[in-house]
Amino acid sequence: MAEKICVAVRVRPSISEESPSGTFWKIEDNRISLHKLHCTPISGLSYAFDHVFDESCSNSKVYELLTKDVIHAAVDGFNGTAFAYGQTSSGKTFTMNGSLNDPGIIHRAVNDVFQKIQMISDREFLIRVSYMEIYNEEINDLFAVENQKLPIHESLERGIFVVGLREEIVNNAEQVIKLLESGEVTFPTVNRHFGETNMNARSSRSHTIFRMVIESKGIDTGSGDYSSSDAIRVSVLNLVDLAGSERIAKTGAGGVRLKEGKYINKSLMVLGNVINKLSNGAKQRAHIPYRDSKLTRILQTALGENAKTSIICTVAPEEVHVEETKGTLQFASRAKRITNCAQVNEILTDAALLKRQQLEIEDLRRKLQILKLRNDMLKYELEREKLEMELEEERRSHKEREQCIRDQQLKIENLSSLVSDGDRSSSQDSMKESPKDECNDFKTPCFKETSNSAFVAKRSNYSELPDFKLPDFSPVPDSFSNVADEDTWFKMNKGYIADLDSLQTTPARKVQSFPPQDITPLHCPDCSNDNYKLELQNLKTQLELVIKEKDELQRKHEEEVQINSRLMGEISELKQELDLSNNSLESSKQRYGNLEREFQKLKDERDSLLQTVSESSKNITFLTDQKENILKDLNCEVQRRKDLEAEIKQFSVAFASRQRSLASIHGEFKSKIEKLRAENLVGY
Repeated sequence: MAEKICVAVRVRPSISEESPSGTFWKIEDNRISLHKLHCTPISGLSYAFDHVFDESCSNSKVYELLTKDVIHAAVDGFNGTAFAYGQTSSGKTFTMNGSLNDPGIIHRAVNDVFQKIQMISDREFLIRVSYMEIYNEEINDLFAVENQKLPIHESLERGIFVVGLREEIVNNAEQVIKLLESGEVTFPTVNRHFGETNMNARSSRSHTIFRMVIESKGIDTGSGDYSSSDAIRVSVLNLVDLAGSERIAKTGAGGVRLKEGKYINKSLMVLGNVINKLSNGAKQRAHIPYRDSKLTRILQTALGENAKTSIICTVAPEEVHVEETKGTLQFASRAKRITNCAQVNEILTDAALLKRQQLEIEDLRRKLQILKLRNDMLKYELEREKLEMELEEERRSHKEREQCIRDQQLKIENLSSLVSDGDRSSSQDSMKESPKDECNDFKTPCFKETSNSAFVAKRSNYSELPDFKLPDFSPVPDSFSNVADEDTWFKMNKGYIADLDSLQTTPARKVQSFPPQDITPLHCPDCSNDNYKLELQNLKTQLELVIKEKDELQRKHEEEVQINSRLMGEISELKQELDLSNNSLESSKQRYGNLEREFQKLKDERDSLLQTVSESSKNITFLTDQKENILKDLNCEVQRRKDLEAEIKQFSVAFASRQRSLASIHGEFKSKIEKLRAENLVGY
């Protein structure tokens, strides 16, 4: 929507107490006109504006009527600009900065911005501020004195901006006021350039621009989270205090002050040309020389483009400044005809600092997740060690089970050997039965006479012994009823003759003992065979049970092997996962190390920059002191020169008067001589 620039005129209180003798300025409502002494208006010198403030008006009223709407629009997303224009010593700096009792537009705007933000609950705000001055067509950063002669760039994303200008993120009005005070004065030096002229004891020698960048994003009040569909609003608020135009004849500027005045007048002249071009309308508008001055280049958006703009023109009421006041009012009249098309600035790119900070928050969250992953990895390491201990326990138990299986197999083999020994002993018994049948006449044993103590005894195959102990030697027979002589022994052993004198008991074989059985004595062969068969049947039954037990153990062994194979598979999978986790942990460690190195590097760079800034500040302080000393010496020399000129002038005047007196004396003396000569001639 097109709208015109809001323009107001403010008349400062008169400094001179003398009453006007020719003309004076008269204020009627929103009109100011030049009148003659008898209240007769002068034709063509009457101007109407949006507001005209007289000498009694305060900064509060100026802010409420002129700039408050621009400030509120900036909070809502519109670009805004307010600046003061006028001749030197007309009250521009007082209007923008004010005093302790009557704060100016800048201080009131800062407080108003934060008050309005507190009233808005459905949006999140981020505010950045910067402070610059344009001194002799060079841009200096007032927040960082080391940033001097900064260039101006332009991009599609940021528009027109100053490269290297420090921006401070602020949270409250008090922080902004402190930054403004530090920008004006950094002890023991003054950042902003001021100077003394014949018209102003503290004259601004540079243009200053205080800029606030207001970013905001809507908040979804339903869920309490950010609304991803809402665009980010970015508005720029410029509060400008221009240096005043001046005439050298009135200011009496010379040297540095003269050079400063030339640059000030040049930039204000370019500003007037831009205003003049813009006031002609779009059809008659030719090329607009924004680039002819850095002031107009920075304020290009505020002049005739996307911004809400307020201009306050300050004038001096004294009759001696009538011409300067006419120029100021003509400037204001042309600016009143400029039309701007202000609109809300919404962006969806990553250029907004608010979105960049959200990305940084996400990055910090990812780092936090990495730290959590690291903790999880440590927990996983502990669990892995615990699993390894359990696996070691399982391996030991597996070895014990294998040992048990081997023992069972050895037991089965022993039982099998016992069964085979039982079969051999049954065959030997069958061979022994035939000699017994042949010796039916045998009744009493017959011993050798040469060996009274020798005898032949049959050892029982199984004897009644405790299960828990085996004898070292074969036991003696249960009864000595079966005793044979040598002939019977010879027949039983098929002709083998044994040395009975050397016959000893043989060591017993250590095998597993069995429960004692009721063994019938050998003197009853039929009963013995039946009992032996029964015993053999019991042994077979026990063997079958042992075989079943063996099969059961083998089956359990196979199940345990399967369980072990499955455990080994799970262990291999856990090892793979552990390797992946270790790789991820190593990459995270490397990334963390890289971040730490980058942080340390940035910290070192910051320290070096701070050291450089400190050294530069010291150098600037030294140079400033040296400059002040040189200026003092220069002023002394100038004063001395003036004194010499005055003395020369006085001497010239005295010499001229002396010369005139000498000429008159010479004339008189010459006339007297002529008279004397005439008298002498008459005498002759």
